[in-house]
Amino acid sequence: MNSMSRGQAALAGVTAAAVAIGVAEPVAVLTGPRSAPLIAVGGLVVDVVPEPLKQFAIAVFGRYDKIALLVGTAVLLAAIAALFGVLAARRLRIGLAGIAAFAALGVAAALTRAGADAFDALPSLVGGLLGALTLWAFVAGPLGEGARPWASSVTPEPGPPAPTSSAPTPSAPTPPPAVAALARDDTPAGWEPLDGGDHESRRRFLRGVGLLAGTAAVAGLGGHWLAGRRGVSAAREAVRLPTPAAPAPPVPAGADLSVSRLAPFVTPNREFYRIDTALVVPQVDPATWRLRVHGRVRNPIELSFDDLLARPMVERYVTLACVSNEVGGDLIGNARWLGVPIRELLDEVEPEEGADQVVGRSVDGWTCGTPTAVLRDGRDALLAVGMNGEPLPVEHGFPVRMVVPGLYGYVSACKWVTELELTSFADFDAYWVPRGWSAQGPIRTQSRIDTPRRRNPLTAGPVTVAGVAWAQHRGIRNVEVRVDGGPWREATLAPTVSVDTWVQWSWRWDATPGDHTLQVRATDSAGETQPEQRRPVAPDGATGWHTVPVKVG
Repeated sequence: MNSMSRGQAALAGVTAAAVAIGVAEPVAVLTGPRSAPLIAVGGLVVDVVPEPLKQFAIAVFGRYDKIALLVGTAVLLAAIAALFGVLAARRLRIGLAGIAAFAALGVAAALTRAGADAFDALPSLVGGLLGALTLWAFVAGPLGEGARPWASSVTPEPGPPAPTSSAPTPSAPTPPPAVAALARDDTPAGWEPLDGGDHESRRRFLRGVGLLAGTAAVAGLGGHWLAGRRGVSAAREAVRLPTPAAPAPPVPAGADLSVSRLAPFVTPNREFYRIDTALVVPQVDPATWRLRVHGRVRNPIELSFDDLLARPMVERYVTLACVSNEVGGDLIGNARWLGVPIRELLDEVEPEEGADQVVGRSVDGWTCGTPTAVLRDGRDALLAVGMNGEPLPVEHGFPVRMVVPGLYGYVSACKWVTELELTSFADFDAYWVPRGWSAQGPIRTQSRIDTPRRRNPLTAGPVTVAGVAWAQHRGIRNVEVRVDGGPWREATLAPTVSVDTWVQWSWRWDATPGDHTLQVRATDSAGETQPEQRRPVAPDGATGWHTVPVKVG
């Protein structure tokens, strides 16, 4: 048994894990960021974690759910690594077996991702090897508690002659230079602590932790920086979007009420929500990007990015919404999109009879299934290349993504799209369907109160109540507000561009002192009013009236 304390053993295990993860990052620069162990295992977690837990994460962390997942995974890994460090102090092989198991998990996670090859195993293998060497150095090597310097020039005091033996005296092994350097101390030449030299051995241990942890941090951050340098930001900046053959209709005067705390009519790119399964944003070079339109079609085609840009472009305002958006949530945004009508591509390939589903496939293997009929019914479903007057942001699908008015994103908004495959709903289930979501996801009629917000103190007198309502591809007929369960009062709708966008609304309330409850409901152009009954987001979108308690002073 090693004489390390439990705290030292736990710290040794965490340091070994840090080395494994940190060193794997620069290796992943060569094999792709999705092969890095933390990202690969995190992606595996995204795929297998129960749906209620995913929805809890989205509800709590919103657009920061991926950061929360990676931080949570790192914390869990640190806790397990600390445990293996303690076990390794008792029996080294247990700790080494734990590191080997985690390396195997990283290899398996990397190799099972879409588009993986054998080289994707390298980051986990290299990281696991150096992590194991680090743990050995702390537990049984020159950095551990009670370890001895590898050489000494001290001349022992004369004493009784030692018993002779015919067996040769074993010589101390020569350590690797890096490990030997860590074992050195700035004490007088030739000095060596005797058994029980706790002070010197702890100093050596802490120096080792500091140097190796620092090296891991530099390697990890350096690898992350290099991966960014290999990204496609420069390629995106070089893209020149064509002038649309069919420009977007002008936004009518008064469409944006410019009320404090009210969401703007057009959502800035940096504020547009992002919900997807990609833990690292795919870096797709437009020079090598290709789109295949194939499957159950008579004339399959393949297009390059230049081929797509050469086609007549349509520009439209379209509001997108996530099916995970809770009542009153902010996983929704409105933008001006530029792209090629998907309908025209489908007309060219001529879908076969019964091909009622178009499967959009992302470069990372994610899939969505969109009804073929919806893509051909005349709505402005686009293969988008532009967003609010600039090339798509990388995190929103650069170079090409799908935009389909009236459908939740999980069945239509494929980012980094590389394939459109014609098939049928009977023959193929897209990514979210086996996980309990509906195969088809038309957006529900919804409304939201943006101002006033809960816990915002109000002054008695006139108060502007305002928000947004949406029913993409149907449009909003009217919005109503009520106070404390009283009669419904009709709000004033701002003008909007089309039925494919949300609409702002406002209502003047003569507020009286006390605690009050505000509620809102919307009715679409088909006469369907959103129901009062609260339903969760799964399997096909939340329902219910947005309710906001307020206090008036």
